[in-house]
Amino acid sequence: MRKCDAGPRPNGSREREMLRPDEVARMVRLHELGWGTRRIAKEFRCSRNTVKRHLAAGGWAPHGRSGRGGKLAGLDGWLRERFHRHRGNADVVRQELLEELSIAASLRTVERAVAPYRRELAAEAKATLRFETPPGRQLQIDFGESVVRIGGERARAHLFVATLGYSRRGYADAFANQRQSSWFAGLEGAFRHFGGVPEEVLVDNPKPLVARHDAATREVEFNERFLAFAAHWGFRPRACAPYRARTKGKDERGVRYVKENAVAGREFDSLESLRAHLARWQREVADRRLHGTTGETPLARFEREAERLRPRPGLPPFGQLRDLVRTVHADCAVVVDTNAYSVPWRLIGERVRVVASGGRVRVHHGAEVVAEHAEHAGRRQRIVVREHLAGVNAGPRREGEDEGAAEPALLRPLDEYAAVAGGRF
Repeated sequence: MRKCDAGPRPNGSREREMLRPDEVARMVRLHELGWGTRRIAKEFRCSRNTVKRHLAAGGWAPHGRSGRGGKLAGLDGWLRERFHRHRGNADVVRQELLEELSIAASLRTVERAVAPYRRELAAEAKATLRFETPPGRQLQIDFGESVVRIGGERARAHLFVATLGYSRRGYADAFANQRQSSWFAGLEGAFRHFGGVPEEVLVDNPKPLVARHDAATREVEFNERFLAFAAHWGFRPRACAPYRARTKGKDERGVRYVKENAVAGREFDSLESLRAHLARWQREVADRRLHGTTGETPLARFEREAERLRPRPGLPPFGQLRDLVRTVHADCAVVVDTNAYSVPWRLIGERVRVVASGGRVRVHHGAEVVAEHAEHAGRRQRIVVREHLAGVNAGPRREGEDEGAAEPALLRPLDEYAAVAGGRF
């Protein structure tokens, strides 16, 4: 690194001999705030030419080079790509230099080489491209944490916040954790609150919802149960680019608004009282405020968005629905939670779809519902509709026997078992 111009200063002191990259970054920030080169030179005790050189480069830059190229000569493009990929972690870049290119360099050497790219990352992190989504297109969701007094004691509340992209109308709820079940409960609460489901839901790569998201290729692998949840409610899941939660800025600001306006400094008797407060605050405060970006209240703007949301009347909560695939056993039944539910005997060996929800078990074969039973709360029980056993030697029905009574182990004539097995008994 070249020395600053040495020599007597007007105040009689000598200027510093060199500037570090972090000092040059401060120099650039001061210039952006309106400082002139003379004032900056005085602040850092170096010449105005040094200040101008660093400002022209947009950051730290060596003052000329010797004739030697150094270990990292010609690797500018590779270094820049890896530095951006690892979000400014120079030590990871150093490790990959050794592993992939067999170049052993000190961390300090790598830090000097990637110093010009640090400002690029800082600018990228601050850059926000504002975009407006059409009505009904997108819902952004996130969790935030806030320490509040609940029942006279300090407790950590997990605040779920959902924000519609067009109207900015929000929904907030509180949970004891951020498990997958809490994400699902928060989303279902938002769908009920808004009276419908948007086309897509944008998330910020939380582990309960996103299994993997490659920062370089942008390949996303969503959690399988989250995909089933999305299919159940009929929306398309989307994930922010890793380390770029600002692309979900509407909800990021919504989380901060809930923390600072709805719960800050307040005390609650219980988690339920906190949830009731959030619902009241949403109706009376958040929905009716004049939004700084749209210039309208979220409730007024929501009137144009509500008709674009897709209602799902009568659809049970996902937690109460299970969509299963089963093979019909030789005893004319499918098993759910150890209980056997009968289906028409002609479907023995067929794969069927079993949907358990709302206390009912429905068996689908193709587009047809071939069997329906009340869901049994016990275990290892046999629930039978005798019409399903037509043509099967199930024995006479005993007086007082009801649906759900145990059936004989042999439900079909021996000739039919022989046909299935391919021989005679």
